[in-house]
Amino acid sequence: MILPVVKYGTPVLRHKGAPIEQITPTIKKLIADMFETMYAYKGIGLAAQQVGLALQLTVIDVRGVTDRPSSLELQGRPADVAGFMPLVLINPEVKPVGKPVAGPEGCLSFPEIFGAITRPDVVDVNATDQDGKAVEFRCGGLLSRAVQ
Repeated sequence: MILPVVKYGTPVLRHKGAPIEQITPTIKKLIADMFETMYAYKGIGLAAQQVGLALQLTVIDVRGVTDRPSSLELQGRPADVAGFMPLVLINPEVKPVGKPVAGPEGCLSFPEIFGAITRPDVVDVNATDQDGKAVEFRCGGLLSRAVQ
């Protein structure tokens, strides 16, 4: 089901997400709906706050973006970004590693607005996936921006 995406000014966008304690059928349905919504709006990432829910949950898929490269390391070794997608991050912890770099960004909650945003170019991520498994990786480029 395609969910409504909340726009800039909606209070939930500023709320810290609550941790997800259990991956219930309701959470799995939300994940599926968030992916459907993200793809319908041609996005590469969507946080639960953007569909009106203050939860620590993000879905990402950077496949298909060829003009803005991403990098991925698993256990310190380069890995195939496309093979790691689509990506679900539950209760993510993001640690900046790289230096801040300005780069173009857009956001589904700020429709048709694009600008140069300064963010760390590389981050380390620890999270849980939709199956309850721990995921740890280092990423850069567009994937790093989508995670942040």
